[in-house]
Amino acid sequence: MNITEKLIKSHLVSGEMIPSKEIAIKIDQTLTQDSTGTMAYLQFEAMGIPRVKTEKSVAYIDHNTLQTGFENADDHKYIQTVAQKHGIYFSKPGNGICHQVHLERFGKPGKTLLGSDSHTPTGGGIGMLAIGAGGLDVAVAMGGGAYYLAMPKVCHVVLTGKLNPWVTAKDVILEVLRRLSVKGGVGKVMEYGGEGVKTLSVPQRATITNMGAELGATTSVFPSDAVTKAFLTAQGRADDWIELKADDNAIYDEEIIIALDEIEPLVACPHSPDNIKKVRDISGIAVDQVAIGSCTNSSYTDMMTVAKLLKGKTINPNVSLVIAPGSKQVMNMLAANGALADIISAGARILECGCGPCIGMGQAPATNAVSLRTVNRNFEGRSGTKSAQVYIVSPETAVASALSGVLTDPHTLGEAPLVSMPDHFMVNDNLIIPPAPEGQCVKVVRGPNIQPFPKNTKVPKDISGTVLIQVEDNITTDHIMPSNAKLLPFRSNVPYLADYCLTPCDPDFPARAKKANGGFIVAGQNYGQGSSREHAALAPLQLGVKAVIAKSFARIHMANLINNGILPLVFVNEWDYDTMKVNVQFTIKYAADQIKGAAEGQIVQITNVQTGEDIPVKLNISERQRDILLAGGLLNYTKANNQ
Repeated sequence: MNITEKLIKSHLVSGEMIPSKEIAIKIDQTLTQDSTGTMAYLQFEAMGIPRVKTEKSVAYIDHNTLQTGFENADDHKYIQTVAQKHGIYFSKPGNGICHQVHLERFGKPGKTLLGSDSHTPTGGGIGMLAIGAGGLDVAVAMGGGAYYLAMPKVCHVVLTGKLNPWVTAKDVILEVLRRLSVKGGVGKVMEYGGEGVKTLSVPQRATITNMGAELGATTSVFPSDAVTKAFLTAQGRADDWIELKADDNAIYDEEIIIALDEIEPLVACPHSPDNIKKVRDISGIAVDQVAIGSCTNSSYTDMMTVAKLLKGKTINPNVSLVIAPGSKQVMNMLAANGALADIISAGARILECGCGPCIGMGQAPATNAVSLRTVNRNFEGRSGTKSAQVYIVSPETAVASALSGVLTDPHTLGEAPLVSMPDHFMVNDNLIIPPAPEGQCVKVVRGPNIQPFPKNTKVPKDISGTVLIQVEDNITTDHIMPSNAKLLPFRSNVPYLADYCLTPCDPDFPARAKKANGGFIVAGQNYGQGSSREHAALAPLQLGVKAVIAKSFARIHMANLINNGILPLVFVNEWDYDTMKVNVQFTIKYAADQIKGAAEGQIVQITNVQTGEDIPVKLNISERQRDILLAGGLLNYTKANNQ
């Protein structure tokens, strides 16, 4: 078997390991962050389960750390107290980005990890089966429930050779994106192998698995080998290591070969992670801002490379350089060895250990600015400035460009610095708060910003409504539920957020949906790509959206729609997309019966009320998902089955 099959088989609860068939796996660990965590814990509380049943669950505060009002601090207090009560470890603000810290302190090879963040696959860098999901799926897993998914295909990414100087792991994953696109990993696990794997450190592997999310992949995974063991040993966690590798005769569904020594510095141009160019081909573009950090490139080795490149130099006067180390551990070590002083002396602005610019939480660029970032996504407007042009680069390219003032190939800096992994990391977990002992009374603190989340009802006889909006291909969750610094504090207040749903596509959408008392969303290919945020389903539910009819869906968003009782329908004939215009009324007659039939492979018919014409659509669901939809969502289904 390959690594992916070994991980799944060892955790399989039900189903057959046949690609596209629904399986259920046991979850060992969970993580949440504060942007999605409040909702996940509200849903966990609604289940009435007193204590988490996982081996380890951790709540991180890393997204909403800009406290311009009471909302974020209130949410943090809620998460801390609910974590104490229910057996969850709490990583305080300032301790770092969830994926970086989890890799350092909690991740274990051979274990499963489910996180309410789409970049949870970072854990695949140490041989975990780490999957991003909606908050409700994570809540169910914390309660001891299995996680259901379609058995993925496994794509073997064979790495040969060794990276040349100035070429990085970021360039490797950009090369994969160049070849496969943001839709190329849908329904797949990207499993890395080949002799080239041995040349990559754990932080480099984690950079690659982190951005596997941009492929649409279920997850990505590396072997757990001597490199993994050295990393865990340096973290004081040698006992957490196990060897994990594919059998010599392992079979894969697909294979691509990447020669590491043939890659050169790459850049993802606006506004998609798969819009890839060679840095040397477009060098010379004037740069206004450079941001180094995020869960993709904020490790100790990344930051030490940045410090060595900046030492004794000064950034270009026309550039604003901001740097956010990924964890308190990284920041501590930089401060202790003097590297932080080198970074500051060069003119960089040091941000706290958190997500910051990557999610638009501060450091929005100027109007029409060019911003180079070491992040994983460059969707239009995600930075907080709609007119900004955001390019995704490696830390090395970022520093070279910050020094020159224009997009610059790092080869121009001369000899590449050598940065080695430390034999021992500085371990100080004093910002990780363990839960209260089981049975101890803990009062959960709820601020006024925490509002009840919307809940669906059982499917009515007919589902009727007008088309509320028609959107194009590759609509992201940033489009569906904007997540800028002004809106992030309201992640626990869905009624407020709903007034901003899909406004980047149409500012009038919320008002139209309310006036029509809900209806349908019509979309193109890959609807809902990007973040795992469940709010992209909760806000439409709040507005009465009954179904989304699209050419295709991104994996996590489709699951979130089903979990909230919203039908994710797929056009049989893509040309029917053009006939479903805004304000035209449609109905799904005998909806419950059609949903039941869809689980058996039957076509669902949507009827144009005015013309009587039927439009055939598919509802690609399992029998379990059928029952979830009929119940009006996963929460209703879970409650009904636990009575």
